[in-house]
Amino acid sequence: MKIIQTHHSDFENETVVTIGTFDGVHIGHQKIIEKLVTSAKKNALKSAILTFFPHPRMVLQKDTTIKLLNTIDEKAAIMEAHGLDYLVIKKFTKAFSRLKAKDFVSEILVKQLQAKKVIIGYDHHFGRNRTANIDDLRQFGTDYQFEVEEISAQDINDVSVSSTKIRTALLEGDIKTANSYLGYNYMLTGTVIRGKGLGKEIGFPTANLHIAESYKLIPADGVYVVKSEINNDTYFGMMNIGTNPTVSQNDNQSIEINFFNLEESLYGSKLKIDMLERIRNEQKFNSVTELQSQLEKDKQTALQYIKNHATH
Repeated sequence: MKIIQTHHSDFENETVVTIGTFDGVHIGHQKIIEKLVTSAKKNALKSAILTFFPHPRMVLQKDTTIKLLNTIDEKAAIMEAHGLDYLVIKKFTKAFSRLKAKDFVSEILVKQLQAKKVIIGYDHHFGRNRTANIDDLRQFGTDYQFEVEEISAQDINDVSVSSTKIRTALLEGDIKTANSYLGYNYMLTGTVIRGKGLGKEIGFPTANLHIAESYKLIPADGVYVVKSEINNDTYFGMMNIGTNPTVSQNDNQSIEINFFNLEESLYGSKLKIDMLERIRNEQKFNSVTELQSQLEKDKQTALQYIKNHATH
């Protein structure tokens, strides 16, 4: 898959295109991508998704509170796994939002992406003030010689319902439900940074994960069963999201993973953490000894879960 992040890039191949944020790339989105890829292959074309970043709400409404299910890199990796040929990331600006519908179609869909077919939702609106709809797109298709295929109301509804349920589940710590709608394990991707070393002191050394993308949705505080691919091997562990109230005096959230059967230093490594199950809420203990005792129980709970459910 090729990722294109410049609006100046013209395609060498004619394409079948769909448009959207595709945040989460969940089972509803995957159905649309499969339709896109199948159509492209059938017509000897290339499949392309046109997406926008930053999220339009961040730009138009200056909504800095919006949280997304995927970073750009995570989204790209999932799409590539589903056979997509091109992911086109268009920088969303106020100037771009004022682009007239006809100019958007002629300059971007036709001239740049060389679209011969556009697969789009029945309720899709585009162009300045979002005034153009699928009927307008069909007319443009006649004018510029590309086909328009409508995504059904049911499929669009599935996308909307899934996204809402995933976000709600994650904010409640319900990883099992979120993963069932995603069709894969929810992931956190970041770099291992140095912590205070308290975990090592009490027998549970942790890798402290720093996520650079502030827009990434972090699930509810608590202890989770996780796994990660490190040097081509799968390692399981338990992860704490929270403020470490037993040993810390501040309210800064941290993400710390205690990997089982892993001795090497991970400082500076970039890790993708798959979240499998939630064990419990984060809580404050009366002493470090009580914390150690609970962590040992958590480890046994995690190991039992891995034995019963998780596979390499």
